[in-house]
Amino acid sequence: MKNLIKISLSVLTLALLMGCTDYDYDIGAITTPTNLTVSAEVVGQSDEMPDGDGSGMVNFTAQADNAMTYKFIYGDGFEEVSYDGTASHPFTENGVNDYTITVVASGTGGASANTTTTVTVFSDFSDPETKQLLTGDGSKTWYIAASEPGHLKLGPSAEPYFITSWYAAVPFEKAGEDESSCFYTDEMTFSLNENEEIIYDYSNNGATFFNVAFIEDFGGGSDVCLSYDAPTNQNVSLSPSGSNVSEEFSTGTSMNIAGGATIGYYVGNSSYEIMSITENRMVIRTISTKTPEQAWYMTLTTSQEEETEELDTQFENLVWFDEFDEGDAPTDDNWNFEIGNGENGWGNQEAQYYTEENAVIEDGILNINLIAEETNGFDYSSSRITTMDKFEFQYGRVEVRAKLTEGGGTWPAIWMLGSDFEEVGWPETGEIDIMEYKGNEPDVVHGSLHFPENFGGNAVTETTNVENAANQFHNYTVEWTEDEIIFAIDNQIFHVFENSEDTPFHQPFFLILNVAMGGTFGGEIDPDFVESSMEIDYVRVYQE
Repeated sequence: MKNLIKISLSVLTLALLMGCTDYDYDIGAITTPTNLTVSAEVVGQSDEMPDGDGSGMVNFTAQADNAMTYKFIYGDGFEEVSYDGTASHPFTENGVNDYTITVVASGTGGASANTTTTVTVFSDFSDPETKQLLTGDGSKTWYIAASEPGHLKLGPSAEPYFITSWYAAVPFEKAGEDESSCFYTDEMTFSLNENEEIIYDYSNNGATFFNVAFIEDFGGGSDVCLSYDAPTNQNVSLSPSGSNVSEEFSTGTSMNIAGGATIGYYVGNSSYEIMSITENRMVIRTISTKTPEQAWYMTLTTSQEEETEELDTQFENLVWFDEFDEGDAPTDDNWNFEIGNGENGWGNQEAQYYTEENAVIEDGILNINLIAEETNGFDYSSSRITTMDKFEFQYGRVEVRAKLTEGGGTWPAIWMLGSDFEEVGWPETGEIDIMEYKGNEPDVVHGSLHFPENFGGNAVTETTNVENAANQFHNYTVEWTEDEIIFAIDNQIFHVFENSEDTPFHQPFFLILNVAMGGTFGGEIDPDFVESSMEIDYVRVYQE
């Protein structure tokens, strides 16, 4: 069994061992629990308030001989498993209501016994502000705030983590190809149905991050990311938290999820106290059902975060550049124009016709203009320029500062082809796509490599999100060496390719700038499209 997290051995290891050892039963024999009893205490019950104080909270205690676990089925769509026979549950339907609770005591070998009890409870609780922040305008998806220090924390349940903290995760600690790599891919969506009830959907891509004490329960081995059929479309109720945390450090509200659904990290509990919540950030806490002395805290955000690494370049010597500071068009010294639509739309069924007139320099910016206009039998005009036979280089860093296009079907690209293209053709020559972009997928940028065995739809590709790609300038970079090809945007790496001796990326390449329309990559064209441009501030090439 692998350790779940890196933590002080003197504190947490003991706790985890206790969590596993306390429930290490011999399940060889079949033993049915006997003498099952259950008692209920309605919180705040008094002569003046015989059905409770309006919180809807009821504390339960179940006891039986030879019982391993107790399952509480509350009669309101919620249920939970307890290992010591104690449980607390908020009943959230406003007013005075009767509920029939079923308790199932399980023994060894799958044998069980059950009993029922009825409680009458008064509930008078609502938190419309938390409800709105949780669901947004009707639906909101939350993610683990992986970049934030302490996005996963552990402390004693008897006091808040800011008083005593046993463990706090560092940014992206659970990323990578390890036993907890599924943690940052979870999507937790809260929405409102037609009755204004909160509904929870948990998308975990097939695997959930499990606390070490629960691994064996779900058939796992040594890993903590286990295959898990996440419950979806589950009701969520809000209730008073009933915790010991003061109003200064908690909203005082808990959310309770039906169907045993979890949020991100499985500790056997479906009730989460909301410590704080804003439009885009939420901190929650929950108590492990197997180790009730432990409280786990998670920070969530509405933006999915990816681990990034800054590019530390080895190429500092500027060997070629174009700042587009002179003239009103690209210079013949640096660039060639490719005119027309090529064969079958440049092999991609593209809908534009390339001209010289669509590449214009204004105020130090090269504009490659894509225009909806009839041009030589085609419905769109644009430009494509290359440095073939004018500037070709082998290995180095290419940096292009650009603002991309808007509109469905637009396809701007910054890319390179091998200098032997005319002799060997494509894909044998090799292709390095520094940047490709679809107007139909705003803010998603592709970095790709095409070569024999991996080309077209089978290219080696990675994508990353770039906010405001069509409205702001960003730096698109490739660092190309004998051993690897690194793609980065604004100096943040998002794709690394091992450049083996079997690839064609060991010869001089030339640069290409163009904006296509439609085709196999650009996709469906917006019929209302009029005009858009890829704007280039500069192109720079560095070598050692």
